Parts: sequence; structure tokens; C-alpha cells
Amino acid sequence: MKTRTSKSAKWVAVCLSATMLAGCGLPRSGPTKGEIFKGSVQEQGDAYIVTVDNAVNRATEYTPPLGFSSKLIHAGVLGSDTVRPGDTLGLQIYENVDDGLLASSEGGPAVLEEIQVDGSGFIFVPYAGRIKASGNTPEAIRRLITEKLEAQTPDPQVVVQRLAGDGATVSLVGGVGAQGVYPIERPNRTLTAMLATAGGITLPPEVTQITLLRGGHSGTIWLQDLYTNPRLDIALRAGDRILVEQDERFYTALGTTGAQTKVPFETKKVSGIEALAIVGGLSSFSADPTGIFIFRDEPAQIANKVLGRNDLTGEQRFVYVLDLTSPNGIFLARDFDIRNQDTVYVTEAPYNQFSKILGAIVAPATTAASLDSLAE
Repeated sequence: MKTRTSKSAKWVAVCLSATMLAGCGLPRSGPTKGEIFKGSVQEQGDAYIVTVDNAVNRATEYTPPLGFSSKLIHAGVLGSDTVRPGDTLGLQIYENVDDGLLASSEGGPAVLEEIQVDGSGFIFVPYAGRIKASGNTPEAIRRLITEKLEAQTPDPQVVVQRLAGDGATVSLVGGVGAQGVYPIERPNRTLTAMLATAGGITLPPEVTQITLLRGGHSGTIWLQDLYTNPRLDIALRAGDRILVEQDERFYTALGTTGAQTKVPFETKKVSGIEALAIVGGLSSFSADPTGIFIFRDEPAQIANKVLGRNDLTGEQRFVYVLDLTSPNGIFLARDFDIRNQDTVYVTEAPYNQFSKILGAIVAPATTAASLDSLAE
């Protein structure tokens, strides 16, 4: 009996030793708080580890700088009757003689339907020749044609109408009701009116961005800003391209959260507390509320501001620390802005690691005891 007990004790001792030696290799969700702090600049690492407070929140507050340039904003609304290359005109010419130059066999005015303005901006009218139409209004074109015809027929009366054409058009792609190319007409000469013409926006308004490209200029705005700031409802120009797309920003949640995943932004701004709530909050069984870390590459301007320095250049690695157990920890997390491509990581509570080690110790001991019982 003593021999068997001695063998069991030796077996337990071997198991305990192996478990203690392998303790650091136990399964876990990521690095511990201590391991993260070892990567700090103070510990010869390459990351600045900063505890979040009110001053840090003010220094890191940042919203993507979206907006239209002054050149786009100050462009005047196009005259609704200005003729452009590609437009189509309709002409009626009345002559004050029975047998006029352009009179039809049935009598009445000469009707010239669907005369298209060519790429150079001209139209051709019989007996009047090439007439410059682009850049003129129908009234100005009427006067030009009248002057040309007066030398050949007495007191001509000319009527010019601008018909629907494809000379001044705008293309819309992305999250609109009907993508396509639309003419600029009287009702839709501004951005919001053109979006309505295309069937409106089909994306969630909170994360919809609108980009307008005009020649070498471009600008991007939030849809919500378009409806709250009338200055952004800019006048359109022929050839404008409008892209409607959903915000592509995201952050990654790791560690002891409700879900470890890549998370798209659901609103223009996401706070630290919202970022945790979106993925199900902290795990009540394993999370350490004092060990919430936000990993980020910070631009030099903000890095210097956070650290109170002016000598840093280029992007710097930062790790921000949130402690929800501090007196105002929840408020600080609520005011901390999450940014594009941040990594939000929550460490395991020390108790959870201890429980894993204890379980690893107890399991072999229980197995050894069972084996000893079977041996007896």
C-alpha cells in the first residue's frame, strides 16, 4: 500500500512541476497588462503608453476633415436656359412674304426640329449659316439668326426653344435609387435636387458620404451635413461626377469582449464606451475592466500634443489605457474618440489566469488520485 501511495505522490509531483513550468503557455485571449507595458518606450519598447484623462481626450479629439473647397461652394448656379454643346434646339421661322425662303408647301412657319449643337458649340440654319449657340441663351440665338436672315427675307420672325438634350449632364453612382447620367435642368441644378432626381439615398444616412469630382477638384461631405448646412448644397456643372458611398472606417475588437471582430463605424463618431457596447461589452467572466487598451498609429501633430512635446516627426505608436473602475472611468471612456483602424483590446482579469493555472494543477492531481484508486 505504501509503495502505491508513494508512486501516486511522485506522479502528482511530476504533474505539478510540469504544470507550473508550462503555466505561461496556458491558452488565453492575448497579452497580459504586464506584457503590454513591457512594450512601452520606458521599457525599451517602441510604443507610448498613455493613461486616458480629460487632457488626453481633448488632445486626441478628431473628426475626419470632410468638406467642399471654396471653389466648389462659390460656383454660381447655371442659368437654366444657357445652351451647351450636345443640347438640342427647336426653331420656328416666320417670313413676311407668301413665298419665303424657308416656307413650306402647306404655308405657315418653317419648323426645324431637333437641331443638335455640335461639339464646337455651333448649329447650322439654312440661309443663316453656322450660328454660335453654345454659351448663349435661346433669346440671344434668336437675335443672331434674325440678323442673318434679314438680309435675305423681309422682317423674319424667329422662335428658338431649348429642348431636352444631353449637353449638360451629371453622372451619379453608388448608393442612390437609380444610378445613371442625368441632364442638368431647371429643377435639379443643385446637389440635393440632383440626388432626389436619382431616386434619393439608399444607404444609412448616419454613415453616408458624398464625393463630387469636377475636373481637377474634388470634395467629400457627410450626407447629414448636406441637409444641415445649406452652403454645401452646391451648384452643379456639366461633367460633374457624384459618388455616394458608405463610410469605410472600422476598428478591431480583440480580447475578452463579447465578440472579437472587425467592426464598421455605425455613426460619424464612436466613443470608447460605444465601441465596447457594439461588440457586446466586457466578458463578465474573464475581462479586466482596468485593462482596456486602444492601439493606434498617431500622427506627429497629435502625438506631440498628447505628450507635451514638439520634437516627434512621423507617425508614432500609441497605446491608450482606459480604466473603467476609476472614479470617472466611464465618463473618460465615453469622451474618448475611436478612430479608423484602431484596435480595442481587453485583457483578462488576473483571477481568470489564476483559475486556469489552478485548473491545470487540479486536473492532473485528480487524474492521479483516480489512477491510484483504480490501482487499489
